[in-house]
Amino acid sequence: MTSVVLVGVDGCKAGWIAVCRDLDAAPSVSVFPSFAELLDALPTDAIVAVDMPIGLPEFSQRGGRGPEALVRPLLGQRQSSVFSIPSRAALYADISDFTTIAAWYDAHRRASEIAKATSDPPRGVSIQAFGIFAKIREIDALLIARPDLRARVFESHPEVAFCRLNGEKAMTLPKKIKGAVNPAGMEERKALLCRLGYDKAFLDQPPPKGAAADDFLDAAVMTLIAERIASGAAKPFPDPPLADRFGIPVAIWA
Repeated sequence: MTSVVLVGVDGCKAGWIAVCRDLDAAPSVSVFPSFAELLDALPTDAIVAVDMPIGLPEFSQRGGRGPEALVRPLLGQRQSSVFSIPSRAALYADISDFTTIAAWYDAHRRASEIAKATSDPPRGVSIQAFGIFAKIREIDALLIARPDLRARVFESHPEVAFCRLNGEKAMTLPKKIKGAVNPAGMEERKALLCRLGYDKAFLDQPPPKGAAADDFLDAAVMTLIAERIASGAAKPFPDPPLADRFGIPVAIWA
């Protein structure tokens, strides 16, 4: 068992939700307004697994960057949870703070046009993927500016994590149905997390303000992936990882 602080992170409405664990204390959950502030609150050797794409392509092939196409077959009916990530140019097409819904949709259309021009076959951007562009850029900017972070901030994906931790079997129930949390799917995931060491009372607590219940569970499972990374048990998809033009590793770890 590693002695470093292990951190699982997911994006949420208020910024980033983090579940932290070390050998000397029970797990804790917090919300941070920015990824930089989250990192500043951690020891410099903490291992972080985050549910957010890391490493951006200049040109997108069928299925995304590479990792997405490798993990989807593991997930069966859950594979739609893995978004294809478009080119860096599409992600940076519009970095405004949108003040109206109309401006948001205009920016989505512009990003889709650039994504189609920088992909083969041409592919636009889903509304769901566009919704996390700002958070992808937030981590991307940090990893470009601080290359030292690349050795301790790793991309993962909750459904891939649950599958790997469940004996290579994807979860049978969806976590959400038509945008609403599915209680049965949440309980299925909580049961697995409890078998892997979490206390049910910890998982049942209301999430911090600005985060949803499913964000909390996703951060909790990311912490277990951080532990697997620290111990050498995690596997990257692909293995070895790819790299983007800045040298940032491109892989989903689980």
